[in-house]
Amino acid sequence: MSVPARTDPGQPTGGPPIVGSVPAMTAPPTTSRHDWRSALADLSGGWGQRSLWGHLGWQDIRQRYRRSVLGPIWITISMAVTAVALGILYAGLFGNDLSVQLPYILVGFIVWAFISGCITEGADVFIANEGLIKHLPAPLSVHVYRLVWRQSLFFAHNLIVYLIMLLVFPQPLDWSVLLALPAFLLLAVNGAWVAMLFGIVTTRFRDLNPITQSIVQLMFFLTPIVWMYQDLLNSSNPTIADRARLAEFNPFLHFIEVIRQPLLGQDVVWRHWVVVLGITVVGWVMCLVVLRRYRSRVSYWV
Repeated sequence: MSVPARTDPGQPTGGPPIVGSVPAMTAPPTTSRHDWRSALADLSGGWGQRSLWGHLGWQDIRQRYRRSVLGPIWITISMAVTAVALGILYAGLFGNDLSVQLPYILVGFIVWAFISGCITEGADVFIANEGLIKHLPAPLSVHVYRLVWRQSLFFAHNLIVYLIMLLVFPQPLDWSVLLALPAFLLLAVNGAWVAMLFGIVTTRFRDLNPITQSIVQLMFFLTPIVWMYQDLLNSSNPTIADRARLAEFNPFLHFIEVIRQPLLGQDVVWRHWVVVLGITVVGWVMCLVVLRRYRSRVSYWV
């Protein structure tokens, strides 16, 4: 009984045997789904689809105020009514002039509306877009950019109240008012990583969504939005002044102040900018780590 000669696996059948050794065939290298390049490609790919998330952001606002006579102007009206009511209330409680208390509260409200929107809606950004994630082959960052763009449109609408306030209560504005633009860009950049990070984590652990909303409501009272931080620091009571300094550990204070100070013509405190820049760097590092590790699982979690 004869044993057939062994042939190389890559040798075509039916031909003469190939003399010598043939190098083994190796598979082409594959790109891991958990590498940094994929995470960065998701962010850049989503930014490249600006026409998509820009259109979707406009549609979100139009859909929310569909068949409304005033449409998005209701955003401005509700913001103005709330700010005026709280301004009159807290001006009486703290004994401040209304021309000082009301602009302080109004600008704080405008900035806080953007921050709280990015956090609360960011925690739900992927769950709310379940259908698009499963059926639309687009980067995850598209939904985050859409959310930040929508909140930016709300912010622009609320600025109408600020412009009206300048006519009623003129502020000592100077060149520093131009710092409000880079300050808002920093705010939007931080809103993007917050929405991405919270969105991924909350998609996996759904119980974090109501917890996040509760924490945001609590931080509203702990952040100097309706109460004036400088008044407490300059208090004659040393105990109150010492406790007021604890607000420096509140990161929302610094994000509020980098925009409120230029818009009200106040002296710019660069310490707030340093803290905001530090939070921006640390936040994006954490976001990229989570995006690199769990980006491919979001479609299974929603």
